Amino acid sequence: MANLNESLQDLMTLDGALCAAAVDYNSGMLLGSIGSGVDLELAAAGNTEVVRAKMKTMKSLGLNDSIEDILITLGKQYHILRPAEKINGIFIYYVLDSSRANLALARRKIADVESKMEM
Repeated sequence: MANLNESLQDLMTLDGALCAAAVDYNSGMLLGSIGSGVDLELAAAGNTEVVRAKMKTMKSLGLNDSIEDILITLGKQYHILRPAEKINGIFIYYVLDSSRANLALARRKIADVESKMEM
């Protein structure tokens, strides 16, 4: 198992990684972050609403499933939101430079890091 700082540092080893954060989606509070290029406190609060909205929609639709990740593609960046499977109420926010990052590898990396993370 890896602690939060080790987990975030591991995410930054992928080519194209700009920043990463762990966020409490009950409060919108940033629990830890690394990297630069995005105001991570503002992003944590805003993306909390994205995660909450998707969970609410799934519940309304009666979908008995869980979110693996939410991908937002921008012109120059990929933003990945991944609710932690083992730690209820937490999601990982991962920002990558789309010109340098491999999206498939990024999704594998965040899944691997999240599976080893402990708070």
